Amino acid sequence: MISSIQEVIKRITPADEQSFLKAEHRLNILTKPPGSLGQLETLAVKLAGISGTEQPSFTKRTVVVMAADHGVCCEGVSAFPQEVTMQMAYNFLSGGAAVNVLARQAGAEVKFVDIGVNGDLSHEDLIDCKVRRGTDNIAVGPAMSRKEAMNAVLVGIRIAQEAIENGTEIFITGEMGIGNTTASAAILCALKGIPPEVAVGRGTGIDDERLLHKIAVVERALKVNQPNPADPLDVLSKVGGLEIAGLTGLILGAAAARVPVILDGFISGAAALVAKALAPESIAYMIGSHLSGEQGHKLMLERLGLEPLFNLGLRLGEGTGGVLSLHLIEAICRILSEMATFESAGISGAGKQ
Repeated sequence: MISSIQEVIKRITPADEQSFLKAEHRLNILTKPPGSLGQLETLAVKLAGISGTEQPSFTKRTVVVMAADHGVCCEGVSAFPQEVTMQMAYNFLSGGAAVNVLARQAGAEVKFVDIGVNGDLSHEDLIDCKVRRGTDNIAVGPAMSRKEAMNAVLVGIRIAQEAIENGTEIFITGEMGIGNTTASAAILCALKGIPPEVAVGRGTGIDDERLLHKIAVVERALKVNQPNPADPLDVLSKVGGLEIAGLTGLILGAAAARVPVILDGFISGAAALVAKALAPESIAYMIGSHLSGEQGHKLMLERLGLEPLFNLGLRLGEGTGGVLSLHLIEAICRILSEMATFESAGISGAGKQ
């Protein structure tokens, strides 16, 4: 199995330098002061490098929501019981979740993947790729076996490949899984040596007492499992989650096909950390959408070397922040393709380079 993941990793190459330069040049001859659109110009150049064209466009947009349960929920780390994962699954499938609403507004399709829900789902729109029924409790042992973690990564790769074959031009990472901020914090601690008290946040909105307990649970998970930071799959299997593994695969599969991936929040950030550790070149294809209200997300983005496009204090997950950033991406793509140059507008002087 690992050879299949490695084959995908081998196909991940740097973004196109010539398209970077052409996009930079075009931005500098448009009818505006150079650099005046700030971070949007940086985004435009990155998108050009990913897509291999100075005027990129992303018509078919796909949100992939990976859903899975976490055994660590039995430790009382969330404000919601584990059953909510399954209940919310039907909300996604019926189009009633926040990400469904925002995706409709942004012209994006939502694909819902059961990669590890602790129960049987049935719906015509469900993508059933269940690796196992949730993870085990990371506070007492590994979340899953190494083979299961690898299989979940391969699910994500396959989902990416199939969506790209069907025309997807840009991905947004989404997730659902009660307890997944605990696993994500543990991954951040294990891979980057961050202390749990800094990495662990309030997730679904726990109080101070339960926050201290959640920190202690992550400390126990790290002590019991001793995840190896030099081995990303070891970290993923010991303290991660099935949806995190699936998103890791989605990122790798997209990067191998030179398709951009918009990262949502904290859980997506954990998957991105694993993807980058497995394939450093994959970071070229990741876009940080927003800065989550979850405490450790800023640290994740810093370690990934990504600048978020906005900060609205979002901490819902699902892919909501990622979908909102599609409007900014659409805006800068239109600037590149529709805005007049100084020459075409007959304006002389500043801006010509």
